[in-house]
Amino acid sequence: MNEQEVSRLDLLRFLERVQERDLARTRTWIATEEQRRATAAARRPPPPPPDYVLEAGIGQERRPVAVHQGFCRPSDVRSRAINADEARRLIAADTDLACQFCRPDTALGLL
Repeated sequence: MNEQEVSRLDLLRFLERVQERDLARTRTWIATEEQRRATAAARRPPPPPPDYVLEAGIGQERRPVAVHQGFCRPSDVRSRAINADEARRLIAADTDLACQFCRPDTALGLL
């Protein structure tokens, strides 16, 4: 090998070390930011449950299956928050939609 090739190889190895150090520093910044976000999220209180929740069925039409008070059903893909007027309208149209455990119909004064 001649002197020029060794010199070029040394430069490339130096560049590699610099880039590895930069990558390590960037990963430290990412870890610090993730920790900061996790700490901030832990301090934030969870949102209050909605007043009422509509549980939809499975399938394309996703017809209403049940109306719950907000504390009764956890949020999932087939549930969405609704207001008292919509809950009242749905239960008035079909009394079987009222959850048998949390009794939203009683809370709404429909019974």
